Amino acid sequence: MKKILKSILLTFCFLLVFQNCSDDYDDVLHYRNTNEFVWTGLNQYYYWQKDSPDLNDGKFATDVAFQNFLSNYTPESLFQHLRYEPGNIDKYSVIFSDYEVLEAALQGTSKNSGADFGFKRKTAGSTEVFGFVRYILPNSDASTKNIQRGDLFYAINGVPLTVDSDGYLNPTGLSEDTFTLNMAAYDNGNITPNGNTITLTKTPYSENPVLIKNTHQVGSKKVGYLMYNGFYSNYENELNNAFAYFQGEGITHLVLDLRYNSGGSVNVATKLASMITGQFNGQIFAQQEWNEKRMSYYNSVNPDALLNKFTNTLSNGNGINSLSLTKVYVLTTKSTASASELIINSLKPYIDVTQIGDVTIGKNVGSITIYDSPTFRKENVNPNHKYAMQPIVLKILNKNGVGEYSNGLLPNVTLTENYGNLGILGNDTEPLLNLALSYINTNGKINSNFNTKVFEHVTESKNLDRIEKGMYIENPPNLNRD
Repeated sequence: MKKILKSILLTFCFLLVFQNCSDDYDDVLHYRNTNEFVWTGLNQYYYWQKDSPDLNDGKFATDVAFQNFLSNYTPESLFQHLRYEPGNIDKYSVIFSDYEVLEAALQGTSKNSGADFGFKRKTAGSTEVFGFVRYILPNSDASTKNIQRGDLFYAINGVPLTVDSDGYLNPTGLSEDTFTLNMAAYDNGNITPNGNTITLTKTPYSENPVLIKNTHQVGSKKVGYLMYNGFYSNYENELNNAFAYFQGEGITHLVLDLRYNSGGSVNVATKLASMITGQFNGQIFAQQEWNEKRMSYYNSVNPDALLNKFTNTLSNGNGINSLSLTKVYVLTTKSTASASELIINSLKPYIDVTQIGDVTIGKNVGSITIYDSPTFRKENVNPNHKYAMQPIVLKILNKNGVGEYSNGLLPNVTLTENYGNLGILGNDTEPLLNLALSYINTNGKINSNFNTKVFEHVTESKNLDRIEKGMYIENPPNLNRD
């Protein structure tokens, strides 16, 4: 395949000289078409590159054969064709025709009504679904309406919620800027329409993932509680300020609520782990495992770039507010994914991690944003289109090389949420937090058998923007075109 890539570059050089265009190095390395960019980016970085038949280095004998192959696809269909067993092995790689939309989603910015939803099957194996309100964002449209955590709905715009044969939520009015929820009641485990409706309107919204921080006194123990809903680098300061608050309160224990946190930046996850601890500065928090080509390259030029290490500074150079804890209690559900699971798995070699709630989703792989540019970064990006890819490029492991949790991380104490009584987040009577406080108060001497009706997880509203359960590297090591 290297012969084809050299042929591409030579062709560009000829065309640029012939047309008297700019002789900048950046211009030479722009591809002839978007499909060429899609194929080459995946050929270089896709985690399952060797497993995808049409991404093999020796697949095309000539450039003509290569271009003929590319001509059969749109950028989107080519990307889907090259993915390895999408929906089974590769569940998360995506492509966007506008990288600005992708960038905003990665930082928690989107059109949002302010009501965050989860979706469950009504009964096991059923195609019928119900939605429930997980939380309401402040200063949003939903915050001005008569809707709150725990409210249930069975339809949107009068159309009942269902899933298709692959378990994906069928298109709903949630994609519209204004939509109406058809509400329901929880009747001894049955979801029963109650005739009420609530209309919500989306506006551009940036979500501060630090939703709740407070403290609870449990005997002689002072417990900090943090509900954290996304690893967004734009909100590093807000996260650090939360830990300054905990420092000032003199907490001795921390309950980290990641039940609705579907992931985000590995870099931010490393900083959060450093805030919880502080005594491991410079030691390995996580290790990155890329495809064979990338691992060979990185190991030869800069193997340290594959390590994420505990740190004592933020990206802006400010110091991290750390607690030096030796224990942490993490609340989880089947919506807990990616960077949230990374926190649990990568802290375990260093401190005691007690997981309370439900099994996590099991996403141990991460992505990067790939642009059409000389370095695949955004600098000197091709001005002729705005496509960017967010493919899976790596698996993430803890310092001991442990990272096989694709079936999810099992809780130490199991309790699923009760949709008849979700409780008030941050309140010491809320079931999951109450259980964590009881665990801390008794030093783990509690009955671990709790019965609530279990509903099969479908998805959540955050995943409907196609950045599903994201875990990504913001500044990947030395991207280049081999």
